[in-house]
Amino acid sequence: MKLSSSVLPVFWFSLLTLHSVSSQNCSNGYFKLNSTYDLSRRQIFSSLASNVTTHNGLYSTTVGQNQDRIFIIGMCIPGTEQEHCSNCIKSTSDGLLRACPNQTVGYAWPDVCMVRYSNISFSGSLVMEPSQPVSDHKDIGVNLTVFDRVWEELMLRTITAASSGSRGSFGHKYYAAEISTLTSFQTIYSMMQCTPDVSSGDCEYCLKETVKAYNSCCRGHIGGAYVRPFCFIRWNLYPFAEAFDNITLPERDQANTTTEDTKTISSVAIVAIVVPIFVILILLVVGLLVCKIKEKYQNIKFQGGDEITTTHSLQFSFKIIEAATDKFSDSNMIGRGGFGEVYRGMLSDGTEVAVKRLSKTSGQGAQEFKNEAVLVTKLQHKNLVRTLGFCLEGEEKILVYEFVPNKSLDYFLFDTKRQGELDWTRRYKIIGGTARGLLYLHHDSRLTIIHRDLKASNILLDAYMNPKIADFGMARIFGVDQSQANTNRIVGTYGYMSPEYAMHGHFSMKSDVFSFGVLVLEIISGKKSSSLYHIDEAASNLVTHAWRLWKNGSPLELVDPTIVESYQSNEAIRCIHIALLCVQEDPTDRPTLPAIILMLTSSTATLHVPRAPGTCLSSSTYLFSNGLESTQSISRFIPGSINDVTISDLDPR
Repeated sequence: MKLSSSVLPVFWFSLLTLHSVSSQNCSNGYFKLNSTYDLSRRQIFSSLASNVTTHNGLYSTTVGQNQDRIFIIGMCIPGTEQEHCSNCIKSTSDGLLRACPNQTVGYAWPDVCMVRYSNISFSGSLVMEPSQPVSDHKDIGVNLTVFDRVWEELMLRTITAASSGSRGSFGHKYYAAEISTLTSFQTIYSMMQCTPDVSSGDCEYCLKETVKAYNSCCRGHIGGAYVRPFCFIRWNLYPFAEAFDNITLPERDQANTTTEDTKTISSVAIVAIVVPIFVILILLVVGLLVCKIKEKYQNIKFQGGDEITTTHSLQFSFKIIEAATDKFSDSNMIGRGGFGEVYRGMLSDGTEVAVKRLSKTSGQGAQEFKNEAVLVTKLQHKNLVRTLGFCLEGEEKILVYEFVPNKSLDYFLFDTKRQGELDWTRRYKIIGGTARGLLYLHHDSRLTIIHRDLKASNILLDAYMNPKIADFGMARIFGVDQSQANTNRIVGTYGYMSPEYAMHGHFSMKSDVFSFGVLVLEIISGKKSSSLYHIDEAASNLVTHAWRLWKNGSPLELVDPTIVESYQSNEAIRCIHIALLCVQEDPTDRPTLPAIILMLTSSTATLHVPRAPGTCLSSSTYLFSNGLESTQSISRFIPGSINDVTISDLDPR
């Protein structure tokens, strides 16, 4: 079956129907109007349309240096006529200039083209947000069971074709256009594309997640689209682009076309008879089981004070937890801290778990517990500890995690007998995995989460020594447009705290970045951040010690002697460089997590020259004078806001 080539009127009508998909997305920091960055952006945009059309529909470039550097990519859907491509790139560029007058990051992806720019290189980065769905709200008009089967098969086939990494139609990488028969009179047209700078696996992941997101919001509609910064899906019941001109239906679809309507009618009749009987049987079974279900599971509704939204989580009964831990026997205890104890346990189905039982007199009260319980049930990432459920009965507050066999990073890192088990390859993997977990918290999860207590004891290691960020009792959620916040109550760990947070209660993503920088220095050196060094009769902590070595041209003196035979000097120097950028005194000088990932994974990424880092020596001195180590978690109020100042040991491990 050959498709009609007269698709342009329909195509442009589809753009009008789904016009909201082309709206601009602006984010990140700001630049001054008429600055070097602004002028560079305007200059590139002015010639972008002609450059894209003369480079076969794809063009990317970089202009400027340091903070004025700008990265831009423009591309058109394969098969788009040059005139249409040029018009789309020009109108999209003009729209970004209007919608993002002084934002350093922006993108727009209408059906026929895409334009994206940033002050940070996004090549190869897995950035899923901001995203935007758009859908024609009319119902599909056929049996939904039949439609779902055909639609899902078509989506899977298009994802496979687009993410294969091979040069597909029109010679473009990560692009596919596919069709499938729905009925004798209806055909589904599907198109997907990723930017060519990402990996095949990331392209596949983005497209799969986007299809799932679209299906949950717009299932059963007659057409729609979904855009993300580096991938795009679009489908409809008519050919909405020139790319479909030369695509024929798969042979099996052509063979089934004449019988599809008959099958649909038969399916409707069968469903009309079977479904009512099936529903009655299910209701009877549910009625018998509801009492037992209530004993084990309960829907819990929390409304946290830190903008945590309502959720329903799996709740274990206290009896189940007692049985799993042999009544919290000492032989099963694997950790103890200010919040309580952590026990190893075994559920009745053989699942090994870690049970965190909060002490009744611990500093973590109901609010912190709600924070952690609600937060962690929403988070799913391989570099975050997975939460299986919780228990809240009487005074008992318990969290149930996946069991991570190799304890925490500090167990190995700061023990002279175990340091050797962490060779350079493992340490480098821990740095990268922690960064990816933090990237998920800051940018890729549905919520923007600031951890506020990132440290070695809160990085757990699985059987393969992969890092998993744990302990979200001090975390905070940011709103969609929120980038920073203030608090009178300081919680976290001195030695890892950024100066603006420790001194004034200002926290943001850049506060976590500071903690990450300190952690990287600890991983490289095998020393605690509170370790004191004496150079020229002046005492310094790990951060200032690393800075002095860097300034003196001998950064490799920081490297742990136990790994001198296994480490790669260029990787170690690069990691020290990144760490020093992360601990800059001014938060705006610290890189974002996408930039950190790029610097860790690309040897060609440009790294700025670090300035002297920010330190909290005065705060550390205050702690030492009160008998506490700077690696202990603390909770205190800023003097002046509240009359009294309290400091308590809240170390969760």
